Amino acid sequence: MPAVQKAVPDVKQKPKWVKDIIRNKWLYFMLVPGIIYYVIFKFYPATYLVIVFQDYFPTLGVTGSPWVGFDNFRRMFTSNAVYSFPLLMKNTILLAIYNLIFYFPVPIILALLLNEIRNFTYKRILQSFVYLPHFLSWSVLVGLVYLFIGPTGVINKMITSNGGQAIQFLLNPAWFRPLIVMEVIWKEAGWGTIIYLAALSGVDEQLYEAAVVDGANRFHQLWHITLPAIRPTIVTMFILRMGSFMDTGFEQIYLMRNAINRQVAEVFDTYVYVEGIVNGNFSYSTTVGLFKSLISLVLVMTTNKVANKLGEEGIF
Repeated sequence: MPAVQKAVPDVKQKPKWVKDIIRNKWLYFMLVPGIIYYVIFKFYPATYLVIVFQDYFPTLGVTGSPWVGFDNFRRMFTSNAVYSFPLLMKNTILLAIYNLIFYFPVPIILALLLNEIRNFTYKRILQSFVYLPHFLSWSVLVGLVYLFIGPTGVINKMITSNGGQAIQFLLNPAWFRPLIVMEVIWKEAGWGTIIYLAALSGVDEQLYEAAVVDGANRFHQLWHITLPAIRPTIVTMFILRMGSFMDTGFEQIYLMRNAINRQVAEVFDTYVYVEGIVNGNFSYSTTVGLFKSLISLVLVMTTNKVANKLGEEGIF
């Protein structure tokens, strides 16, 4: 008689993504704090964006506040107040452009200069010094700026001691935007070099050796090897920068503005604070903030699309 074969039970194979999660469970576990942060502080607050179509009162809540349709948007675009939409847009765009032109290239240049230092100890010490301002709060940093360029600051004392007239840096609206950009460079340029230095560490040293054999000098190596190697990183950081293009920095500007320079210092970030927190216009301030976020979203999508058209990977 032929041997009776035992029936093999049909064991369902686990999906590939389940196997991946099990295999890398500790890596996924490390994502949990970040996910919790974004759920609590990003996604959950986004559910309240419906108040842009309401005249929101905290005592009535979202369900009890009256609906006003697009009245908040009409108010934003047609307001004849002193700090109207055109003025806010102009001040925000100008500061954003200045930061993009003058700040964005600085971490790249600084990273390239640091990469040329061959003494490891000296390089680490120098990196620590350029990183340090990032860890200072804007309150401390602006306080230092006041000590340097205030009416009785170090610079004005040097000017007056040499027979000159003190310069009102903080009261002259023409000085406001240059000061903001210089402060951003001072505080964030060193910290911004980290990702570029990481990208530079991945460049194959054999490429430089081959270039030296071919007679390339340091500039040729920089232009034909270093910059092309970190170009994808530069493009990615530029696209991400577009996401915060309209974020000119609330704390810094709020601390630097005053009654005299406010005509050039009032931007969307400070205006949202004044209207929402000080004046209690929650629906209107949310509308202004939503408009700013939509502009940033459009800029990211557009920049990424252009990067893809030019042959770069982009971020998606």
